[in-house]
Amino acid sequence: MTNFKLYKTIKGNRHFEIEEDLPEVGWYLRVYDDQNICVSDYLQDSLKDVMTFALEEFGIEKDKWE
Repeated sequence: MTNFKLYKTIKGNRHFEIEEDLPEVGWYLRVYDDQNICVSDYLQDSLKDVMTFALEEFGIEKDKWE
């Protein structure tokens, strides 16, 4: 079984998750509302790309991910 990396953070009334997938797929950024419903998701090629996207789109600094 493969263990994929998962990073989480909260900003305002939303929480965000970055989840690793298979290398040929990439990394997902998922955005959840205050009722824990996924309202959007984005796919990027690398962890660096998805963290840069989260910074640009949602203002989440790279050091805020746990």
